[in-house]
Amino acid sequence: MKRYITFFLTLLSMTAGAQSFQIALLKYNGGGDWYANPTSLTNLISFCNKNLNTAIAKDYATVEAGSAELFDYPFVHITGHGNIIFNDQEAQNLRNYLLAGGFLHISDNYGIDRFIRPQMKKVFPELEFVELPFSHPIYHQKYNFPNGLPKIHEHDDKAPRGFGLMWEGRLICFYDYECDLGDGWEDPEVHKDSPEIRLKALQMGANIIQYVFTK
Repeated sequence: MKRYITFFLTLLSMTAGAQSFQIALLKYNGGGDWYANPTSLTNLISFCNKNLNTAIAKDYATVEAGSAELFDYPFVHITGHGNIIFNDQEAQNLRNYLLAGGFLHISDNYGIDRFIRPQMKKVFPELEFVELPFSHPIYHQKYNFPNGLPKIHEHDDKAPRGFGLMWEGRLICFYDYECDLGDGWEDPEVHKDSPEIRLKALQMGANIIQYVFTK
């Protein structure tokens, strides 16, 4: 019960604007590089605090899928290129977190797709990822993306696609595929993306944050 109380107190203080709150990067087992894009969340936080007037703590946390501390963070981000494994306890903990009102953003850093889909099936065996229409509100927050996700990095000459897991009409997980938002949030010298590409990535990231915290 304590972990649920902590989580909802975090949401309450965030909604009231009483204090800053923290978002987190999800650490997972299996050998995949959960630590990829180390500067991405820091830059997204800075962009949101400046342009959305959010009060997100400038330093993000790192949290394991099976930890009770997961419930301290209303928004959790996961990325990487390789293998991911959730054991039964981690899958159940992540499920409880999402059902309690938490939100998971998955960013395909090229190669995560074939690993993350079966692991999320452990978390929600009854759900399937559905492609969100371009009319979905997540694309129309402060920044308007009438054609859905922007293309940040080219992988297989495929269009970027945004998928979601829905629970009782609520979007609980957003998955950017063939887009690579996290790379676009990194420091400019890391991938040498153009200012225009980085801006689009940060704006779409800000839309996700705004959607999560105002829906």
